Amino acid sequence: MNKQEINIYREIQRNTEMAMKALDAVTDKIYDDRLAATVADQELQYSRLHDRAVQKLVEGKTRIYRTNAIENMMLKMGIGYNTLLNTGTGHIAEMIIKGSNNGVLEMEKVLAHNEEMADTSSRALARELIAMENSNIRALKEYL
Repeated sequence: MNKQEINIYREIQRNTEMAMKALDAVTDKIYDDRLAATVADQELQYSRLHDRAVQKLVEGKTRIYRTNAIENMMLKMGIGYNTLLNTGTGHIAEMIIKGSNNGVLEMEKVLAHNEEMADTSSRALARELIAMENSNIRALKEYL
């Protein structure tokens, strides 16, 4: 496994881990059953992609991405701050959409910098993540 493939798989792992943590942190603030079901389904999708990326990193005998405590604390504080006064369905959906847009942007940047030398399977998994996030964004727009 070359450096570019490792970079792509680590970004997929990082991206999906952050998404799962963010969705987990916001779940108890969701009072709309349909949105809660949508978010639970999205969290499951992220989990599956995360596991596939980690599996590839382990198979390649490379280190997996490790989140740090400050990143986790900032994520939870940001969600807490953004939902302090507004836990409306539309606001929660908008927060998740913004996070997904950021995830797509970060994945696109990593792909652009590593795509030439990376293998087909790493690029395909990255494209699958991007397609999933775009699909999730479309689904969440109905709650705005």
